[in-house]
Amino acid sequence: MSGLSYVAVDWGTSSFRLWLMSASGKVLGERRSDEGMTAAARTGFAAVLQSHLDALGAAADLPVVICGMAGARQGWVEAGYIDTPAHLTDILNGAVVVSGQAREIRILPGIAQRDAAAPDVMRGEETQLLGALGLNAPGEALVCMPGTHSKWVKVRGGTVERFATFMTGELFSAVARDTILSHAVAGAEEAVDGDAFRAAVAAAFAAPALSANLLFRVRSRQLLFGGSAQAARETISGTLIGVELAAGLAEREQGAPVTLIASGRLQRLYQMALEALSIPLDAVDAEEAVRRGLAGAAATIWKK
Repeated sequence: MSGLSYVAVDWGTSSFRLWLMSASGKVLGERRSDEGMTAAARTGFAAVLQSHLDALGAAADLPVVICGMAGARQGWVEAGYIDTPAHLTDILNGAVVVSGQAREIRILPGIAQRDAAAPDVMRGEETQLLGALGLNAPGEALVCMPGTHSKWVKVRGGTVERFATFMTGELFSAVARDTILSHAVAGAEEAVDGDAFRAAVAAAFAAPALSANLLFRVRSRQLLFGGSAQAARETISGTLIGVELAAGLAEREQGAPVTLIASGRLQRLYQMALEALSIPLDAVDAEEAVRRGLAGAAATIWKK
């Protein structure tokens, strides 16, 4: 498999994604699994990585650049944090070497906001920012990065000035699974009920202080007036996302677009939510962003 220049890995808490990349940035092979940090901490990070490299027949001297939870305190090697305001170049310069390996392996650090009034951390999203915006993107950008823990990031001239994390995805799972609303969403179909979702986003965005009441109305509305489990699920989702948007968009300058870095169902939901509020947006695929970010890291680290 000649012509390969490096391996890019996005190592999350519960997921693992690896790409064999050519010097020109072409994807020549990929692997995906559920061997995220939690699983790899039990079986061994080096063993997990090598099994996927062997499956693709990767050369023994091929260097590897990794972002995400492999650099967490509970991960393979702690890669620490770069403090805000953090230029994206600082992320690349802070890459940590994994010692004792036959091949060169680097893990990118995260970003920390050491503000006692608003402490926050990110790990993995900084690489998506690099891929979506580049090192020296001019002007300002307000970036929304949906997920289990959604990030809203203010970037100016390639520098992450501040950011905020919202536990929207985790709250949705907890509310839909572990509260009385689990009865309301039982048997919900996969398709999105757009009308219910948009109405819930608008209601929560207009009155985020009522979020706990808006959630209970999902149950009472279904008991008193009927309605599908699908509509109930999308109302819960729209309510939680609407509350998030009410806070995240407070940083937005009037008329400025939001850069949405997302993919799949989350991309569709957040785009629908922003459009329901008449907020302009620039959409960037999250997987493409992380690959581009890792490519930029590889080019800097190994001077390709």
